[in-house]
Amino acid sequence: MRARTVLAISAIVILGLLASLVGPRPERAAAADKPADAPAPVKANMHDFMEALFQGPQRRLKAGMAAEPKDNAGWKVIRSEALTLAEGSNGLLLRKPEKDAEEWSKYSVASRDAAAEVYKAARAKDFTAAKKAYEAMVGHCNACHKKFDEHNHQIVP
Repeated sequence: MRARTVLAISAIVILGLLASLVGPRPERAAAADKPADAPAPVKANMHDFMEALFQGPQRRLKAGMAAEPKDNAGWKVIRSEALTLAEGSNGLLLRKPEKDAEEWSKYSVASRDAAAEVYKAARAKDFTAAKKAYEAMVGHCNACHKKFDEHNHQIVP
């Protein structure tokens, strides 16, 4: 009788251990709850992310903002690069740092909204409004760099 009890208890313990190994885990459940098409940042350091998504569009937008465009191709550069920077700023909201995340979000939203204003002004071919919004966007970017990047990578409009 004792051998059966020990065997039964051993079987329960072994089954419990196996279930814990193959059963649902919190990290598995969280991943399973997230749909495949949910935004998920690619693992990359912030320098690589910023350089890849922002450096090229910012340089092209800066060149486009040097003087009022004379044709549709010039306005297209401003529209395209401003829209790219606005959407890139949305991507920053997926990459909040552990420290000062609220401030990070504030800068990201301000940069996004200013870039969206550049886009909107370019669609209307309003260079004065585009220039004002562009300078505001650069100011928000620089304020964020000052806080989170030790004053590095300051942008000159």
